[in-house]
This record gives sequence, structure tokens and C-alpha cells, in this order.
Amino acid sequence: MSEKLVTINTVNLNNHCPECFSKEGLQITFRQRFVETALYKSITKDVSTEMYCSVCNTKIYPSQWTDDIERVYDYQMKAFQPKKASKKYKGLFWIILIVIVAIIASVIGITFYKL
Repeated sequence: MSEKLVTINTVNLNNHCPECFSKEGLQITFRQRFVETALYKSITKDVSTEMYCSVCNTKIYPSQWTDDIERVYDYQMKAFQPKKASKKYKGLFWIILIVIVAIIASVIGITFYKL
């Protein structure tokens, strides 16, 4: 099973960075969890965010946020539209399912044939 976070959207913010005080490099990135196994691929509802300043190359943690950054973050979270959670089954899943159904049908057929 492999899990990865896929970047859905990156938004540039007009707020001052709490580290370098630059107004040009602050970004918030929205990522959604993607799971892939041998049987299926899935996009989950799990969304993570990360704030980063490209001027000072620093990750900005929530403890460093100002009130202005927090208000903009809340607004962006409301405006963000994640991809719809979905699950797509792979060919191996369908083969296993068909084999199981065939075995069950055979057992039932043999049972009724003997009666």
C-alpha cells in the first residue's frame, strides 16, 4: 500500500511573513491524501495544509501565525474545494471477485444437483 499527498492548490498570500517580514513569498498549499493498493486507488477526504515562505525558505507553523494570517487561512479553507473522495477498483480486484462468485455458484450448484 502506498500513500502520498497530492498537491491540489497553492495560493499566494498578501500577508507579511512572520520570519522575514516579506510581503511577497507567503504561500499556502492544499494537499489531499491519495492511497493506492494492489486492489484499488482511492482519493480520501483527508486534506492537509502547509504554509511556506519562498523568500526565506521557511515553513510557517500555526504557532507563528498572526491574527491576519489566521483570518486569511480560515477564508482560504472555506474557499478551498477538495477533490471528491472516490475509489476505483483495479483489474485484480475484479478477477478475484469473479473467481469467488464462480466458486460459490459451483458449490451451490453441486449442492442442489446432489439433492
